[in-house]
Amino acid sequence: MRSFSERLNDPEPVLFDGGFGTQLFARGVELPNSALANAHHADTVVEVHRSYIEAGSEMVQTNTFVASSLHLEMAEAGDLSAGRLAGLAAAHARRAVEESGREVYVAGSLGPSPGAIEADAGDTDFGIADGRVRAAHQEVAEGLAAGGVDLFLVETMFSAREAAIAVDVARGFGLPLAVCLTYKYTRDRRTRQVVYRTDWGHSAADAVEILGSGEHSGGDDLLPSIQLLGLNCGAESTREEHSGMAYAIEGTRQTAEALAGRGLDGLRLVAYPNAGLPKMDRQTRQTYYLQGPEVMSAHLHELRQAGGWLIGGCCGTTPDHIRAFRDGLAAGAGGPEDG
Repeated sequence: MRSFSERLNDPEPVLFDGGFGTQLFARGVELPNSALANAHHADTVVEVHRSYIEAGSEMVQTNTFVASSLHLEMAEAGDLSAGRLAGLAAAHARRAVEESGREVYVAGSLGPSPGAIEADAGDTDFGIADGRVRAAHQEVAEGLAAGGVDLFLVETMFSAREAAIAVDVARGFGLPLAVCLTYKYTRDRRTRQVVYRTDWGHSAADAVEILGSGEHSGGDDLLPSIQLLGLNCGAESTREEHSGMAYAIEGTRQTAEALAGRGLDGLRLVAYPNAGLPKMDRQTRQTYYLQGPEVMSAHLHELRQAGGWLIGGCCGTTPDHIRAFRDGLAAGAGGPEDG
């Protein structure tokens, strides 16, 4: 099997997996913190990974989105440490890959802290101290690296500054790095231009600037350490036209423009959005999402043309979505490399 660093040189897109927490819920696993499933529901975690591999995923991510000590404290997880859970998560993903007999990469997920960080809040009365954030990412990254992940995925970042802290931690392990921020719709009052920004007001251009500034990395430009940049999830709660695949396409365009502005248009672009807006079924009290597999896969060509290379789904997407993506890509949803 080629290393992921080698796979990066291949113009053919990589098909990622889909929503993980929602798949645990669908199997009856409901916990105060989904990372606890690595210790208490190991077979179910493996089963979720396996379902995505069988659907066609060439890469799966570890169940460590909320594995950090900051999240575990909130969940009152007892003696279970973040490092232990991260190691288990990597082992479960590896087990699913080995049992499948297929060539599948494992991405080690480093998710956001539960709240504002000091760098954004301006103090530690409201924000979580930057040092605690760094230590939390360090512990999870060590567990994932020891478990043999192929790359790190700094994901669902609402703060480009926290993304920079996580990248600074992860780059020390010598593995490829992907970074994904989560945006929402905003419109420039003066130009009327639609600009996607995180909850802390960071656009894709801001993210590139902050990652390159050296502010959270001892003066080092972090951009040379990053091989993939993009977006995932989607913070919209009312604007259907800026959710799901529409969000992924426009956000990918804005990311590509931001990178080109810094002469970095050689980086691969990542996009794995939610399945549109979440809604509540009033009768069943169950959450459902507006964009099914056929709806999302119908826009794969546009996402590829925008530059999307690592493509999958986030909240609300299922193995059926990934299967539809696989079929769409196989049918020729070409990208810019195809002219």
